[in-house]
Amino acid sequence: MPNITQLSQLDLNQTYSYADYLTWQFDEAVALIKGKVMLMSPAQNVRHQ
Repeated sequence: MPNITQLSQLDLNQTYSYADYLTWQFDEAVALIKGKVMLMSPAQNVRHQ
């Protein structure tokens, strides 16, 4: 599998394993839920709290 550094390199309809997830090097925060890639919401900042 090629080095995955951007979410656009993945097929979001495909099911991925945790082993796949460990090889990804994204700047964005993503989650793997039941094999599907999900973008995570950014954390709230201190000012919002």
